[in-house]
Amino acid sequence: MSSAGTSKEDEASKRIRRRALKNLNLEPPNEPTKALDSSLKRHTALIKRMKQSIGAENRDQNLKDIETLVLEKYVEEAAAAALEGLGRCKTEKDVWSAVEVISALHRRFRTSFTPPLLSGLAQGLTPPVKATLASLPPDQREKDESARVVRQRPLLRVYAELALVGILVDAPGRSGGETILKNIKDLLSGDPQLGSLPLLTTFLKSYARPFLGISPNPVNVKQQNGTSEEMAEQIDADEVIPESEELVEHEVRERFKKMCEGYYDNVAKKLVREHDRLQDQDKRNHEAYIRSGEIFEDRQQAYEKMAKGYEKLLTSCQTLSELLHTTMPNLPKASNSKSLGDSIAISLDSGSSINRDEDWVPGGKWEDDEERRFYEDLTDLKDFVPRTFLGIEAEEEAKDSAQEKEKDSTTDVKQLEDEMKRLEVNGAAAVNGSLNGATTDEEEEASEIGDDATPTPTPPRTPSPTPAANAGPGPSQLVTALLAKLADATNRELIDQAAVDFAFLNSKSARKRLVKVPKSRLDLLPYLARMVATLGRYMPDIPADLISFLDEQFRYLHKKKRVIKELADTRRWNLAYISALTKFSLLPTHVILHMYKVYVDDFSGVSIDNLAMFLEGCGRFLLRDEATGPRMAAMVELMRRKQSLTLMDQRQTLLLENAYYMCNPPERGPRQEKQRSQMVLFIRHLIFDVLAKKTIDKVLKLIRKLDWDDPEVQQTLHKIFTRPWKVKYANVSLLALLTYDLQRYHATFSIGVVDQVLEDIRRGMELNIYKNNQRRVATMKLLGELYIYRMISSAIVFDTLWSLVTFAHPNGRPLPGQVCPIDAPDDFFRIRLVCVLLGSCGMCFDKGSLKKKLDAFLTFFQLYILTKEPLSMDVEFMLSDTMEALRPNLVMPKTFDEAALAVDQLFSAEQHGPGAGAEGDDSGEDEDEERQDRELEEEEDQASNTDAASDRPGSPDEEVVLSHKPEHVGPSAEEEEDFNKELAKMMLDSTQEARKVDRKAAAVMWETTVKTGGAKKKKEDVEKSSANGFDADVMKFTLLSRKGNKQITKELVVPESAPIAVHTRNAQLQDKFEQQQLKKLVLDYEYREGMEEYQANLDTLRQKGVNVRFAKK
Repeated sequence: MSSAGTSKEDEASKRIRRRALKNLNLEPPNEPTKALDSSLKRHTALIKRMKQSIGAENRDQNLKDIETLVLEKYVEEAAAAALEGLGRCKTEKDVWSAVEVISALHRRFRTSFTPPLLSGLAQGLTPPVKATLASLPPDQREKDESARVVRQRPLLRVYAELALVGILVDAPGRSGGETILKNIKDLLSGDPQLGSLPLLTTFLKSYARPFLGISPNPVNVKQQNGTSEEMAEQIDADEVIPESEELVEHEVRERFKKMCEGYYDNVAKKLVREHDRLQDQDKRNHEAYIRSGEIFEDRQQAYEKMAKGYEKLLTSCQTLSELLHTTMPNLPKASNSKSLGDSIAISLDSGSSINRDEDWVPGGKWEDDEERRFYEDLTDLKDFVPRTFLGIEAEEEAKDSAQEKEKDSTTDVKQLEDEMKRLEVNGAAAVNGSLNGATTDEEEEASEIGDDATPTPTPPRTPSPTPAANAGPGPSQLVTALLAKLADATNRELIDQAAVDFAFLNSKSARKRLVKVPKSRLDLLPYLARMVATLGRYMPDIPADLISFLDEQFRYLHKKKRVIKELADTRRWNLAYISALTKFSLLPTHVILHMYKVYVDDFSGVSIDNLAMFLEGCGRFLLRDEATGPRMAAMVELMRRKQSLTLMDQRQTLLLENAYYMCNPPERGPRQEKQRSQMVLFIRHLIFDVLAKKTIDKVLKLIRKLDWDDPEVQQTLHKIFTRPWKVKYANVSLLALLTYDLQRYHATFSIGVVDQVLEDIRRGMELNIYKNNQRRVATMKLLGELYIYRMISSAIVFDTLWSLVTFAHPNGRPLPGQVCPIDAPDDFFRIRLVCVLLGSCGMCFDKGSLKKKLDAFLTFFQLYILTKEPLSMDVEFMLSDTMEALRPNLVMPKTFDEAALAVDQLFSAEQHGPGAGAEGDDSGEDEDEERQDRELEEEEDQASNTDAASDRPGSPDEEVVLSHKPEHVGPSAEEEEDFNKELAKMMLDSTQEARKVDRKAAAVMWETTVKTGGAKKKKEDVEKSSANGFDADVMKFTLLSRKGNKQITKELVVPESAPIAVHTRNAQLQDKFEQQQLKKLVLDYEYREGMEEYQANLDTLRQKGVNVRFAKK
């Protein structure tokens, strides 16, 4: 009681305050008693302050400035500033402060300030354009509607206050209630989504008493036992206010009240419909969960969105019911008594719920739930398009509300009698005027509101403009553009949006054009049928005309059954369209079964092809539908009997068999999963799931810990390692690395893997089965990776390459036009295998004899390519990429003759020197391999202490590396001679600079220091002669003399004991020692540079995941 009393007191105080301000605004304007200030600064500050806020915070200062400033030149700016500042009035106190400021300006400038302000407010409260909202996507439409409500809420409150305080008037001596009624009616009209419902709720919370005559105190309707009429009488009896003190006329209040109650009735009906839709969707979710064990994400999101919208509508309806003091509609509960929040959370343990859906069969008329939703869950255009565009009337709602009208009429009579008795106190004249206005207006409102199906107070009296009303093109051009866009409508959302757009362009000519739509792609026909089914609920002439058109076309095509090729596309289009419409249940049962019977009775020629297309299109639906199932089954059985008795070609027999089993697939049990032991599952998990670059060491440890004595473990590992097509293609190299790591501990296993891989490659070439191509590619990739990790030699790789281009060809020589059963001219798969193998290990054949071998193979490979037909684009790109990586400068022959000539030259070169060439190649290869082994062994010794710096650590156990015996790695004779020459030049240059000797002395020094080839030979001869008879204890000197212009040399023999000989010997030994020291320094420097470069290359390989280790023989 205290809260009710407080609310009544607040309402009374508001009424008194509004009455006082109204009287003040109705008084004639007074001239200012003192001079007004014309300061530009103060005027600018006032305008700026009003733009920022016209609410309570600036109220006193604004009122003071309005009274003391001239403002005559700033009236228009003040009106615009007031409109901008009204948008920031959020509270009731701010709204009243704004009304006071506007009243102060109104009293001073009635003609220049008030009209533009009221015009701006009316423009700000205009409803949104329906066509614009319909063209927006749902999310953007919801955002725009929310922003509009936030923007219009303070404007509506200020507008209503201005109508109560005498600024907004309908006519002299009347309030502005009629204008407010019209604005609110415009906002609520044509609003099927109830976007303006929050505005009405806000309005009723603050102005229910002055505009509707309803007490604002909250009434708990659920606790009241009486009817809405009794509650209204009780509320009216509690508070009786003289009509002279009311701010709004009585007839306006009655019309306002009746409009709001009618709107509430429509909102309540929409609430019941949404409640039923939500319960139906909940039931479907329950059934879908039972069928598939889960609820699809899109279905769950749609349910959550629907539940959110329902909760919002329920809250608004409850608020509106409390404000209007009406009862809430009865919402039927679900049969399973589940709450909305728990409807989707179905437990897997609820086994009893499965027995409730006994009619569901896994092989139903729909292949999956997605197909069922496409053909059954259609969009309701009434939720997106106003009723006027659909061309329907509210027949069902009129029948439902007939009884309610009778009750309302009796209630109105009773209320009018009470009003007449009450108004007799205030005078008969007022009673007569009020009574006449009320009766005429009530009849008008009843005719406008009563039969509206959507929750709007009144439907538009004239059809709203189409979406393109403001655009240049007319309706015909818009329909043409829409029909052209149907070619891109390849999903449910696009075709549903096209149906909504067509509804806005609804006309008889547009519907005819949709029926006569030209032939389109067969994949678009289901979407066009969905559009027809969506529109057919409100435009039944579309499916009727379309079915009539297709039926006539069907009869014509059957008469022209002898015309096969010319009408083949038309027959396919006709049958596909009929099948799509059948799945939407648009075709009558007798029509579709008659069409099928026509084909079965004929059963010859083109009718068999049409029958197969018919069964593929809608046979499954007709066989499993309750209405057509028995008759369709009998006709299919008749077709099978005729098929067994009719002699048909193989093509027609295959067509009918495929169509029959597509619409009536044989029953089969569930696929049996292969039973595997826990150990096998663990091994498969390691290789297929865990194996990666970062986990390869962990996988190796776990594999080594397995029981290798168990035959099951060995067999499982052998199967997995020899079936690389079952692992990820990127992990094939890791599989080869595991094979290499395991050979140190289980050599037999690694050998078995290599043997099986080679056997699979050979079997693949012998059989050449297309379905095994992926396996062959993975196996060839594994072979190349095994060579990278030194599991096989280069001879095996080249043998495989040569076998790929020569196997099964006569004499191992492919020729153009020569047919090979397992390597046809149009079969390019061997080329692909060669590219895969070369892409894996071809980069290793870039030096020495391996390079020569690869060049020889590439020469023959080019010949093999030219024996094929023109390569496909993917094979050609793969081949060009491989050649670019291996031999970027290689020139490919253009014709077969050029390639054959190159191959003949290659074979002739091999025949001329087979023995020497082979030995040379083998020895060179062995020497290169030994040199690489020696360098890599030394590198392994040096890097043994820094093994942790590599990307992938070494084997889990300690590695034992055996090194070769040290060998002499000194320079050869040619290298030593070159070094001596360079050293002599260096010494000569330094001597010339230091001692300034002449050229003749330099020549003598050259001859004495560096022996040429002839001098060395001569010296060797002398040593041999001295060994045969001359004395070895002497030293020979050469005496140089000149005779004229000729130099003469003469040898002198000096004993070794002579001082000159001893001194010369010591000088020679000293020079030789220094020379050896310098040579060693230079060679050590070159060796360090080479080792640093090798170490850098090795680190690069390790960073790429290639870890090279060398076991010593």
